[in-house]
Amino acid sequence: MQTTFPRLLLEHAQRRPQAPAMREKAYGIWQTLTWAELAHMVEAIACGLHQSGLQRGEHLVVIGANRPRLYATMLAAQALGAIPVPLYQDAVAAECVFPINNAEVRFVVVEDQEQVDKMLEVREQCPQLSHIWYDDPRGLRNYDQPGLAGLDELIGAGSAHAKAHPQLFSGQVEQGQPADVAAMFFTSGTTGNPKGVVHTHSTLINRASVGASFDKLTDRDEVLAYLPPAWIGQNIFSYAQWLVTGYVVNCPESGSTVTIDLKEVGPTYYFAPPRVFEGLLTSVMIRMEDAGALKRKMFHACMSVARRVGPDLMDGKPVGLLDRLKYQIGNLLVYGPLRNNLGFSRVRVAYTAGEAIGPDLFSFYRSIGINLKQLYGSTETAVFVCLQPDHEARADTVGVPCEGVEIKLSDTGEVLVKSPGLLKEYYKNPKATEEVLSADGWYHTSDAGFIDASGHLKIIDRVKDVGRLKGGAFDGAMFAPKYVENKLKFFSHIKEAVAFGDGREKVCVMVNIDFEAVGNWAERRNLPYAGYTDLASKPEVYELIRECVEKVNADLSRDELLAGSQVSRFLVLHKELDADDGELTRTNKVRRGFIGDKYAVLVDALYGGKSEQFIQTQVKFEDGRTGSVSATLKIVDAKTFAPVKAAA
Repeated sequence: MQTTFPRLLLEHAQRRPQAPAMREKAYGIWQTLTWAELAHMVEAIACGLHQSGLQRGEHLVVIGANRPRLYATMLAAQALGAIPVPLYQDAVAAECVFPINNAEVRFVVVEDQEQVDKMLEVREQCPQLSHIWYDDPRGLRNYDQPGLAGLDELIGAGSAHAKAHPQLFSGQVEQGQPADVAAMFFTSGTTGNPKGVVHTHSTLINRASVGASFDKLTDRDEVLAYLPPAWIGQNIFSYAQWLVTGYVVNCPESGSTVTIDLKEVGPTYYFAPPRVFEGLLTSVMIRMEDAGALKRKMFHACMSVARRVGPDLMDGKPVGLLDRLKYQIGNLLVYGPLRNNLGFSRVRVAYTAGEAIGPDLFSFYRSIGINLKQLYGSTETAVFVCLQPDHEARADTVGVPCEGVEIKLSDTGEVLVKSPGLLKEYYKNPKATEEVLSADGWYHTSDAGFIDASGHLKIIDRVKDVGRLKGGAFDGAMFAPKYVENKLKFFSHIKEAVAFGDGREKVCVMVNIDFEAVGNWAERRNLPYAGYTDLASKPEVYELIRECVEKVNADLSRDELLAGSQVSRFLVLHKELDADDGELTRTNKVRRGFIGDKYAVLVDALYGGKSEQFIQTQVKFEDGRTGSVSATLKIVDAKTFAPVKAAA
């Protein structure tokens, strides 16, 4: 599909002007924006930006949640040949400095007062920042700063300019070409400064079209846009595929109303990282534990049928008549109401990606009739590299290469990708571009994996993170930290895990408990606690985590390659890992190297044979203040198992 995003917008507005394009929930009521209204808004913003001096090829930063006027701003920038750069709305002000200066940004459009305050804070470090427009005026009445104005003002001026120059907008859109740069997404920057990933209209639209065709998406589908627009996954699902197919994008009122809005919208197409699916299942299980004995008994009886029969039904495999009947009864009593309660009653396709998903979690959703599948991709590949076809969804793979994609493995086991969706370059970083893009067009993913007998791709870990144990009983054995961490995170009581072991004689792990799940577990046992730090230090909680660790060890012992990655010692951290403290990226990926340095005293204690270690850590609060939290952490040994030899 050789076109541009603004042209797709105008096609929808011409072909189906009164069809809903977006909905936004404001003050508890869903407001609908038609394609014609959206096109009119985009024209007004584009003319306003043009009048303000936005040039073709220039970057414009957009910061905020999913809001129709912010989406319209990105389209307006693209219509003028400028390049929208969405940044994470939960990033602190200092994190915005590098992207703004790197992209030489003069114009910023933000959602609200919080984002305005950040931009005003960094203005001294970003002297070229001349214009800041905001969508939501609440709290900004008395702000008097040069270049600061509301979007209403920009739209008003743009509307007047459009009337005076009726051919300006369409003329600018016509100048756009598929090979033009459409957007830039900054990577999360697990090491060093983030890199600006440059994508063209062609790459993004191609991948969006392939994904839409694969799952037969149409303009009758609905999505809920609730993840950060700065993340390319959200951008593909709620922007690129939206403009390709013309389905309806629904914007929740706020982050706190997402679960309610999900039920009201009833999306047909849904995406969430594994942690969201984990959180939903944890809340379901917590509610069931608090339910009456009869309800609990019915739930567990129906779920045992679902686990046995549901996945086969989803995969189109033959199921006996009696089992079908039992499943239908379960669907009437449990699965149907549960899907409705989760907001998944209309979901036709659901995807998860970003991290491995636990087999129990994966099969739970498929067993109750939700077509949950996995995909594989990255910012640099415009998301769609591998997808799982219906009836071929498995927890241990990430699918088969989708249309236009070639995959091969390097000598080191690294997955290499050739695709029409590859990045054009890393902005102003030719050295980094050369490192990932070979002269013959292969992209180096940095992921270690292999293709299984059925043609599905399996990912083990990041190539740079796959190491070897040195000394001890498993000398020379492979160590895949992410693989171990994900296995631990499959347990609902464990929220995060950080594994160490490369170049050492054994594997040691730091664990974050899931405060809600473990808190509920403690309350049912009349175990009092005063906050996260207190709960994390309880001997009973340590015993609970030890059971999880030892189950993972038993599982690893059956894996010939990774038996050496069993966890010998662990501790439960006294605070939750946090992106504001630099321990996680903005997409919630663990920054293992940073954590290893920050908590070096704990790493030394784990490997030094200590049974406890005092630590004091500085933390950053949401309002920008800093404080500290301290505790004496217990360090516990876990049982490891002799490797199970495969049968001859």
